[in-house]
Amino acid sequence: MDETEQIYRKLQQHLDKQAVGYPTTKSGAEIRLLNRFFSPEEARLAMHLTYKPDSIERIKELAKGSGIAPDGVEDLLNNMAKNGVIGLVEKEGVRCFFTIPFIVGMFEGQLNRLSPEFLGDVEQYTSDRSFGLAFLGTELSQMRTIPVGKSISAEQQVATYDHIVDIINGAKGPFAILECICRKMAGLKGEPCKKTSRQETCMAIGDMARNVIQYANGRAISREEALEIARMNEADGLVFQPSNTRKVEFICSCCGCCCGMLRLQKMLPRPVDFWAANYCASVNAEICSGCGICVERCQVNAVTIDARAGIAVINPNRCIGCGNCVASCPAGAMSLLKKEKEIVPPQDSEELYDVIMAHKKGTLGKIKLARKLMRVKKE
Repeated sequence: MDETEQIYRKLQQHLDKQAVGYPTTKSGAEIRLLNRFFSPEEARLAMHLTYKPDSIERIKELAKGSGIAPDGVEDLLNNMAKNGVIGLVEKEGVRCFFTIPFIVGMFEGQLNRLSPEFLGDVEQYTSDRSFGLAFLGTELSQMRTIPVGKSISAEQQVATYDHIVDIINGAKGPFAILECICRKMAGLKGEPCKKTSRQETCMAIGDMARNVIQYANGRAISREEALEIARMNEADGLVFQPSNTRKVEFICSCCGCCCGMLRLQKMLPRPVDFWAANYCASVNAEICSGCGICVERCQVNAVTIDARAGIAVINPNRCIGCGNCVASCPAGAMSLLKKEKEIVPPQDSEELYDVIMAHKKGTLGKIKLARKLMRVKKE
């Protein structure tokens, strides 16, 4: 292994010690991806960042003795942020940088740099068992599901962090809209989305929106435009998946055919074990006509039609409470029920990753998770 290869391997090991992790694989795809993301000098500097934001001056102190010229640190950080491979926030007017996971993070930052070779490495890496265990093994998921507006009745008391309109109206802004990288990736492979022809469906808010706008990965929109785009996403039957925080940084609008998150959920026997959602769908058997619209509308295969009874049946182990079946039921037989135990999201991303880091699974924990997945799959 030459010196450059050692740098990328050390960076991989450093990133793997962060909250979500960046594990090694047999294919070596994780190193090829880091080669695409970071220059050798950037990789050397990135080893002095953690998931907790630090100022430029603090990073300079941490990088002393690494061979990186102090005068060049700011330019390296800015370039990495521009390339979407590290995070950038402002704290009391001070620009702070931090590491971000592969998903959600570095991968999404490559929206304008997709290539067949890159997509091949991504698929090879994300299909590896090591990546799956690291991604599913967090105490809290990075994303969650909230109901679409039409599925919420006037009687329901919905917390602001579970209501798309309240999230958008309560955010300080700015707002940005960008293309869905999953949908764009599927299109490049000749598999266009079956739910919508629109590409601009993913929304960034606050610091993330500022970065998206500054680095031309998306465009600025007004609060009113954000609400209208959310309405169109709901009409297309997309699933609202914001960051799992009360201070929401992004809102993905996902489909079961393109979205990596929902496709993973469809593969899992019990996706609710690995996802944050406060609602589950319910069927009123007395008025259900068995039309099957809910089956078609569901993005995670949580609804089936009982052949003998001729009515819809919800699998509570699969339902993520998006409410699309409720909004589309012509008979009004579907409703959302709030789960007994409410999941209150952490305040912000730093708190979220603090919780994930505090409960990070070691080798034994990952072995137990793998056995659990295998056991549930057999059942």
